[in-house]
Amino acid sequence: MLTIYHNNRCSKSREVLSLLEQLGRPFQVINYLNEPLDESALRTLLKQLQLSPRELLRNKEEEYKSMGLDNENLSDDIIIQAMLSQPKLIERPVVVHGNKAVIARPASRLLELF
Repeated sequence: MLTIYHNNRCSKSREVLSLLEQLGRPFQVINYLNEPLDESALRTLLKQLQLSPRELLRNKEEEYKSMGLDNENLSDDIIIQAMLSQPKLIERPVVVHGNKAVIARPASRLLELF
């Protein structure tokens, strides 16, 4: 089954959700702002994406600068803790299928999972 880490306010996330519905494959939706990931789940997601924590970080959010996350010397652990405390710092939408995941930007990246 597919899982989408979704934010209703994000047009790209809504676009991917619509594409998933069109594909007719079963999926579950996790609104990660209301159901934040714990540290273990976030670390698993990073492995599935094959990304560093910094690569999953949204750098246009206000919290990015206010938390000093633009400091390139920050450790992965500090970045992960920032994403756990402020989930909107996590790039979206993320779609998981089995052991693989993609940031579905653009939405067509979703097809890489099949």
